[in-house]
Amino acid sequence: MDILNTIIPMFTVIFIGWIARRKGLISTAFLGPANRLVFHLAIPAMIFRAISQGNFTRDFNPSVVLITLASVLTVFCFLWIAGWAVRLERRRFATVIQSAFHGNLGYIGLAVAYYYLGDEGLARASILAGFIMILQNLLAVIVLQWYGDAESGGIGARRVIMGVAGNPVIVSAMAGILFSATGMPLPIILERAFKILGDLALPLALLLIGAGLTFHLMRSRPMALISSSVVKLGLLPGLGYFLYRFFGVPAGGYLPAIILLACPTATIAYVMAAEMNGDTEFAAAAISASTAFSAVTFTLWLHIV
Repeated sequence: MDILNTIIPMFTVIFIGWIARRKGLISTAFLGPANRLVFHLAIPAMIFRAISQGNFTRDFNPSVVLITLASVLTVFCFLWIAGWAVRLERRRFATVIQSAFHGNLGYIGLAVAYYYLGDEGLARASILAGFIMILQNLLAVIVLQWYGDAESGGIGARRVIMGVAGNPVIVSAMAGILFSATGMPLPIILERAFKILGDLALPLALLLIGAGLTFHLMRSRPMALISSSVVKLGLLPGLGYFLYRFFGVPAGGYLPAIILLACPTATIAYVMAAEMNGDTEFAAAAISASTAFSAVTFTLWLHIV
């Protein structure tokens, strides 16, 4: 019952965001600034507070980090090899691969971790998310650069490095880790300010996810969408689950990682596809399809673990 009490309210808010967009309560002009507010201010405040107030020695598990990154890299390699046999058009192939491993950690993953596991789960998930985001972004650029349209100038190594180094989630996680290492408590005024900002993050993020869904694009590529979603929501967390169990990691230690691995396709996948001449329509459809399906798969994974 705790699982349903977590998942149903979250996806109800996402659905409300979708309805609000269709009814004109959330405009297209609102989405860009609101997403920047959430991604650059509210979520970093939430992450910094969670990690800085936590116990880094308790919350950081190097075995979980290594297994999680190995799972993402293994699925990426599998997709790359499998793509040769399928022989999709190059731009679509690059976007299909990216959509099948690039998860929405900041908006959905941290929301599930917080609402299901509380502050401690959020701290563990936030630390792990920083490592996964670095790998996800690097792999996404590699596949889009390799298979994207040759006429595109791409993003370039320097821009990739700067983008990863300046990612608000990564920066706030690292800052929280450093502050936690000092053993000092966060001053009450700052703690409350970060809490106010952080409390804004997840509800608004869920509304924005719903407002950005575009289900009409799903009709044109059903098989590719199903395949991408099965890999993202089933194969990737399934491989992680197998490896955590195989190496004897306790369930309480890897549950935040399963939540992050089981996230639907990240909204940034669309932005990266657009910048590097990927298939933007497929990216938008994959985000919508995997987000809708994840209401079921999150429930199943939380029940299994």
